[in-house]
Amino acid sequence: MGGCIPKQYLLLSGLPVLVRALRPFQDSPSIDEIIIAIPEEDMEPVKKNILERYRLSKVSHVIAGGKERQDSIRNALACIDDETAIIVIHDGVRPLVTTDMIELVIDRAGKLGAVTTGIEVRDTVKRVDKTGKIEETVSREGLWLAQTPQAFKREVIMAAYRAAYEEGFYGTDDASLVEKAGIPVWMIPGDRENLKVTTQEDMILCEMILQGRELKT
Repeated sequence: MGGCIPKQYLLLSGLPVLVRALRPFQDSPSIDEIIIAIPEEDMEPVKKNILERYRLSKVSHVIAGGKERQDSIRNALACIDDETAIIVIHDGVRPLVTTDMIELVIDRAGKLGAVTTGIEVRDTVKRVDKTGKIEETVSREGLWLAQTPQAFKREVIMAAYRAAYEEGFYGTDDASLVEKAGIPVWMIPGDRENLKVTTQEDMILCEMILQGRELKT
């Protein structure tokens, strides 16, 4: 983002991005506990300035993340007890997730074992070389952009992570680890409003979406 404040702590319509990402999970009747993986130096400030201040009572663990996103998720999975049925994984910088979407992925994961949300590719897709020259136009049929939340039966995601580390495999999302393990993953329609905050433009779009939601209520 080019600033001194990590994007998960930037204010979005008066609330930190991380708080907006967590509140739908706090409000979901199907979520029993929340585990947050963040940089180690942020752990105490987050406990005080995020969890206590905004009363996120379902957060059971705040743990230090790893070198890569996958390492952070692995650390979080180690905190989950054997009685947990479904594990939902979400990016802390997707602040516009809804409780309805969380409930949907939990329901589908319970029936199918492994699901991810996503949106169909609508634009023309080009494959480009390092110089910027177009090599080919790729068919967009069957192409989806994966989002989070992603949800899995506990035994599915645990097995996928064990296999990934045994093979030294790093995927771009959690569903890719399950796919690598040979376990089917099902795509369910996500939400184009469920943006991942990466740039300043994303923050502006999120503000506009929140304003639109407020007008509808």
